Amino acid sequence: MGRSMTDEERSYVYWALSDAFVDTEVDYEAIARQTEDYDPEEVKRILYHEVAPVCHTNLETVIPMIWSAFNLENLKTDIENTLQARKNSYFRRQKDKLLISWLEFRYNYIWKEISKNYHK
Repeated sequence: MGRSMTDEERSYVYWALSDAFVDTEVDYEAIARQTEDYDPEEVKRILYHEVAPVCHTNLETVIPMIWSAFNLENLKTDIENTLQARKNSYFRRQKDKLLISWLEFRYNYIWKEISKNYHK
């Protein structure tokens, strides 16, 4: 069981997890090292409910905009805006439930790779 995280730590968890959505070889071991101090179920939830909805389109374009790393401040702002929109709109929450289900299916390999690199 990992420890809870501060807002600043959460931002860095966002940034670490966003590396799975860049257009370069993904270092899952590095992502695991950066996130293994926290509760794995919370990290997985953050991956699919907060990071993936913002970052997944980078992997789905012919020429991805982000090659090496997402901008930390922009990423944090985009995630906060997504969460606020979800909070403010019933229809957005329903749409995002479908999106998250699809992301968990489509990108299930990301969590498998991260979690297998956690050092127990």
